[in-house]
Amino acid sequence: MAQAAKIHRHRTDLKTGNITRQTVYAITDLTARAASPQAIGQLARAQWGIEAVHHVRDTTFGEDASKIRTGHGPANMATLRSFAISTLRAAGHHSIAAGVREASYTPFTRPLDLIGLP
Repeated sequence: MAQAAKIHRHRTDLKTGNITRQTVYAITDLTARAASPQAIGQLARAQWGIEAVHHVRDTTFGEDASKIRTGHGPANMATLRSFAISTLRAAGHHSIAAGVREASYTPFTRPLDLIGLP
């Protein structure tokens, strides 16, 4: 550990307008020269992007409940799930669950159409 940071978060729920405040602590092996407070803030915010992708993979594809746990299986399945998410987003789907449902209506042709295969 080279550095510790205290991060104050303020979040506004867009539906209710409620504001929540949270204080979290972070540790890093980056020195003060290597990571300024602004850089640590950017790293902390970037983590939420990763969590958002994981949330979609877990809620839509049940990733946390997967029984695939050995060898390269978990990494391969995560790659396939991420590929499906990016393909559906590129096709204009805002809801991945709705996109998966739509693709399942014609399971032998629609997924191939999405990736441009005849």
